[in-house]
Amino acid sequence: MTDSTSDLPLLSAKQNGIEIVPLSVVHRGKAYLDGIEITPDTFYPLLQDQEELPKTSQPTPLQFSQLYETLLQKYDHVISIHISAGLSSTVEAARSVAKSFSPERLHVVDSGFLSYALAFEALEASRMASAGATVKEILDTVARIKSTMELVFTLDTLHYLHKGGRIGKVSSLLGNLLNIKPVIRVDNGVYIPAGRARSQKQALLSIVQYMSDRFKGVKVKVAVGQGRAQAAADFLKEQLCQALSVSGEPHTFEVGPVIGVHTGPGTVGCAVYPVT
Repeated sequence: MTDSTSDLPLLSAKQNGIEIVPLSVVHRGKAYLDGIEITPDTFYPLLQDQEELPKTSQPTPLQFSQLYETLLQKYDHVISIHISAGLSSTVEAARSVAKSFSPERLHVVDSGFLSYALAFEALEASRMASAGATVKEILDTVARIKSTMELVFTLDTLHYLHKGGRIGKVSSLLGNLLNIKPVIRVDNGVYIPAGRARSQKQALLSIVQYMSDRFKGVKVKVAVGQGRAQAAADFLKEQLCQALSVSGEPHTFEVGPVIGVHTGPGTVGCAVYPVT
């Protein structure tokens, strides 16, 4: 299982036997379950409300408890992979609830990432489980993917990251970004600045160059995501396919509401990891 910050479409999750616990988006006193009661189409217009921007909320202990109980009645083991602890307290909430269950059967994992980098870990865990791998084999593979994954993106503005309190080390870019697009990596579970460009196209090309340098001569899996920036995502996908040795068709996805609260419209990025 994973959480909704994975940006894994519900249909894909169902097809792969992955349960998703939703976080919530809170706006003007009302909470909406991510991916269930609010979608990108209904979420992004809320960012135009400058008087009160949406906020996010982690799953409740009851949500975790009910899902763990249901799954443990059905399966021998549950592997619960979640958004980086450096970006959300979701994984700590999961660990807290897990203490009341059998520790040898319930395995909570900090993915170190978010969005489709998190989804990649859950998808590979699911594939291995279906193929009969042991829990140790699955956890070791997830740890390897975590150690080799790269997640890099560019934002139209740092406004939402700053307002949402997730600015972290990227705060060094504030005040220097008049008409400049930041490039951001997730490293050790937190956002760090990876560069800046004078246009979105230049930012995207710098992401491609970074991935090309990082994975030269290596076969990789790729996912490209966007928040209301489809044309830019199409460009990034095309460039990545030319620069990298991509295994299969790149995954494409839309940045969901919970992540979108902090990144805003105009976000484009990719998750890449090597295939062994």
